[in-house]
Amino acid sequence: MSNTLYLECYSGISGDMAVAALLDLGANQSVLEKALASLPVDGFEIQISRVKKAGLDVCDFNVMLDEKHENHDHDMDYLHGDEHQSDLDSNEDHHHEEHHHEDHHHEDHQHGSEHNHEHHHAHEHRDLPQILDIINRADITNKAKELASKIFYIIAEAEAKAHGVELENVHFHEVGAVDSIVDIVAVAVCVDNLGITEVIVPELYEGRGFVRCQHGTIPIPVPAVANIAVAHDLHLHITSTEGELVTPTGAAIVAAIKTSDKLPEKFSIEKVGIGAGKRTYDRPSMLRAMLINDKNEQPSQKDFIYKLETNIDDCSGEILGFVMDRLFEAGARDAHYIPVYMKKNRPAYQLNVICKEEDIEKLEQIVFEETTTIGIRRIQMERSILRREIKKVQTSLGEALVKICKIESGTRIYPEYSSVVELCKKHQMSYQDVFHLIQKEYEEA
Repeated sequence: MSNTLYLECYSGISGDMAVAALLDLGANQSVLEKALASLPVDGFEIQISRVKKAGLDVCDFNVMLDEKHENHDHDMDYLHGDEHQSDLDSNEDHHHEEHHHEDHHHEDHQHGSEHNHEHHHAHEHRDLPQILDIINRADITNKAKELASKIFYIIAEAEAKAHGVELENVHFHEVGAVDSIVDIVAVAVCVDNLGITEVIVPELYEGRGFVRCQHGTIPIPVPAVANIAVAHDLHLHITSTEGELVTPTGAAIVAAIKTSDKLPEKFSIEKVGIGAGKRTYDRPSMLRAMLINDKNEQPSQKDFIYKLETNIDDCSGEILGFVMDRLFEAGARDAHYIPVYMKKNRPAYQLNVICKEEDIEKLEQIVFEETTTIGIRRIQMERSILRREIKKVQTSLGEALVKICKIESGTRIYPEYSSVVELCKKHQMSYQDVFHLIQKEYEEA
């Protein structure tokens, strides 16, 4: 199966829409249900079903909350006022209209640490470390934990900026609630289960106007979405639709998984999945996801990559380690620093970052913010790359991801590091033994 995902966000994106689309693509429902059952939170049930949207049969992922945890996410009169035409899109046959909390197409406008609470139900507040602890205690893969944590971190940064507070002072309200935790963990589990490594999202269609949150009426795109778009170079396409199409969770998901905003000139579609939203606007609320294959690829193809380079003589190793973490989170393809001697024999480090052209500006900004450098050299480099794909395979030790590279003389198999480490810990075996066993069993199969 292809490992390149294309998200077509003509009706925006939210957490539950993304989960449903990934399930429709083939993510294992049993794996997801087991993962969500392991979350150390209560107050919810999930329902996965088929519904009709604009006459199309699509997948629906529904988080049903108990009375203590319910919210206004899908109350259109609350969100947009009584004048909203609830009969828009009335030709759609939705199977779950009796539930008030099926969608997160407004699931997460969290706020800073000081609030006047006017909500009908007292939602539980959580800070980022508490949410990360919930994720880490779940029975999911390390890769899924990393992705879920990354999504929450992106939202936390956006909210901190929106409300003028430090990151550690952001108290998640609605996004700290159970339904949003479920959505984000579910997306991470499905992406991991499908073995997706490349994600193309050209643009996010967004509405206009205002939407009501728990503490007032705010403009669309809501501040968190706008901040995420700025920080992660998301391309917004503002439509004439009166309403919020892109939620902060949806924007954060895209920011966390997007590797490109450009589709190949030619590609084939291997599989299509459509996820349902539940808000009623002047366009069908659905997210279409496709697994695609690039038809321009050759066994070895020419490509351009950029190298960012700077010499730093007054920066500690600890700081550089933190810089590397930020660079990788922001999309760097590779990064390293090496000891060098500068003029007057001053010991220093040379920092090198490998990246795509579209990521240059944000990666340079990170280097300027986090180090003492005052200049960065930029070099365009041509490279030859092998066509590759990542597959999920079954071995005698358990499930593992392998990278398959095509060369003229045949195929080479490289087990993914995260899978090898996970199986090493599970079976108390050495890295080399696990690595070679995965290789051998795949080749024999």
